[in-house]
Amino acid sequence: MSSHSLLNVTYANVIEPLAELQAQQFPLVQSCVFQKMVSTREDVRKASAEAERRIDDHFDACSKREDVYLVIKAFAVRGEKTNAEARRFVQTLVRDFERNGLNLTASKREELQRIRAQIDELSIKYIQNLNDDTKIFLFSESELVGLPPEFLKDLEKSENGKFKISLRSHHVAAVLQFCKVGTTRQMVAGAYGKRCGETNISVLESLVQQRHKYARLLGFSCYAEYVIDVRMAKTPKKVFEFLKDISASLTDLATKELNMLKDLKKKEEGELPFGIEDLLYYVKRIEEQSYDLDFGEIKQYFPISVVLSGIFKIVQDLFGLRFEEISGDVWHCDVRVFTVLDLGSSELLGYCYLDLFAREGKYGHTCVLALQNSALTISGAKQIPVALLISQCQKEADGSSGLLRFSEVVSLFHEFGHVVQQICNRASFARVSGLCVDPDFVEIPSLLLENWCYESYSLKLISGFHQDITKPLKDDICNSIKRWRTSFSALKLKQDILCCLFDQIIHSTDNIDVQELFKHLHPMEMLGLPIPEGTNPASYFPSTVIGYEAACYSRIWSEVCAADIFASKFCNDVSNQHAGIQFRNKVLATVGMKDPNDVLSDFLGREPSIQAYIENKFNYVS
Repeated sequence: MSSHSLLNVTYANVIEPLAELQAQQFPLVQSCVFQKMVSTREDVRKASAEAERRIDDHFDACSKREDVYLVIKAFAVRGEKTNAEARRFVQTLVRDFERNGLNLTASKREELQRIRAQIDELSIKYIQNLNDDTKIFLFSESELVGLPPEFLKDLEKSENGKFKISLRSHHVAAVLQFCKVGTTRQMVAGAYGKRCGETNISVLESLVQQRHKYARLLGFSCYAEYVIDVRMAKTPKKVFEFLKDISASLTDLATKELNMLKDLKKKEEGELPFGIEDLLYYVKRIEEQSYDLDFGEIKQYFPISVVLSGIFKIVQDLFGLRFEEISGDVWHCDVRVFTVLDLGSSELLGYCYLDLFAREGKYGHTCVLALQNSALTISGAKQIPVALLISQCQKEADGSSGLLRFSEVVSLFHEFGHVVQQICNRASFARVSGLCVDPDFVEIPSLLLENWCYESYSLKLISGFHQDITKPLKDDICNSIKRWRTSFSALKLKQDILCCLFDQIIHSTDNIDVQELFKHLHPMEMLGLPIPEGTNPASYFPSTVIGYEAACYSRIWSEVCAADIFASKFCNDVSNQHAGIQFRNKVLATVGMKDPNDVLSDFLGREPSIQAYIENKFNYVS
């Protein structure tokens, strides 16, 4: 491109057309790719997955378009006067290209591609090694005492009648949580901790080296710096301080919790030392003794229709949103479509599709997809956001909607937080709108909404006995659920922090011996509990390998912000519509247009505080 034509770049001939293209493309792409998750036809699901692969390839090629990068960069350098949101959008475009190496020489760009390919290859190898590990352990019924009969019923048996336990996480979790036999728990935890030992540790070490190389080519000192640079936390230093502060404030409470568990083990198993493999089992035992909660019984109070109408009511009361069902073209007769209107003005804010029931071939998890993002078109028209919530609720045999487990109720609230976030966002650019915001922020609205699953006021709104829905959960059950939520959460969080610190350290430092690192960190974070001999979580720790590498902290970061918002604005009045509308207008509407740190500080009147999180999350009577 000639230098002359680079002088002629303007907002109208460079930025606006790109923004318009992104706004138009996004819903077209989404309508192609969401079919692989929901279509009842296998050929459509296959075609959709293939379309996604080709679209990804196309976008990958676009992200390396030097001609496009040069005109955007020329515009950014010229500094034509634009509003703050447009400036932020231009910075994002430049950054997207430069994180792909477009500001490097051709040879360095080639090297970047080579390293990227190696990183992908090593990541796949790590996961493949875990998938290939098909070890089976045989246990007699007496060695599995305590496991639920329905779990045992589903297990395969060997020729001599013993039960087969694999090292898949659902088998391991069941044994560690329910099995009364300490030696069985110890054996399964030990074997799980040794999976792919040497092999995956060397894969992880190579992977981390390649990641550091990749980041350094792009001008960062380490991979963690490259990852965190575009997130709310901004720097690895900030992440370390954040994790250390939380860990330190948990120590006293976690010590109390651990002592209670040790005492109970002594009562039940004598003088055997307490190990990390005992944690889940004894937490469950104390919960059974301390809380009169039968979750099988509680399930009777959560018919899907009652939970859903309760969620609509809470979201309406809090955020001033009215959900109205309409008829529309859908891919299955179970799918429902809603318009979302502003309660006061009846202005149309967006659309929401609910595809709630499990069926053959459908995506197996609960999630929200953005089908169309908020955007302002060149003509000045608003593009309306559209959200799709996919869930796996079960239907009764007669086809009527079934009952939800309490964990599924929490999950539905969480996903509705994403729906509200998608619908309420008012960004002018699809690239930074709705769920395309800062990854440290994206979980905050959903984690905030989860709080309403534990308050008596809202629990009564979303519950009703399935044979007589006018009878909600009783007060004592509501109070027990609230207290149960925070039981032993200090110890559980310490375990999470251990993983986050490991992740940060390996991605911030060169040539770390990952085996020694975990041995050192484990007793330090887990109050002296040693890591089981010969085990190393680094060999079966996919979150440091794919998807969350150098960003494992992000979930806790979002939880801290969400807990602070709840504690300071809603704790004393969970139906505080003034705070809800403010959250909608000051936070949900504007995030993407502005720095999320500024958005939250503006809403709270200060920076988010760890203290509020600690008090909110751990405020319980032991």
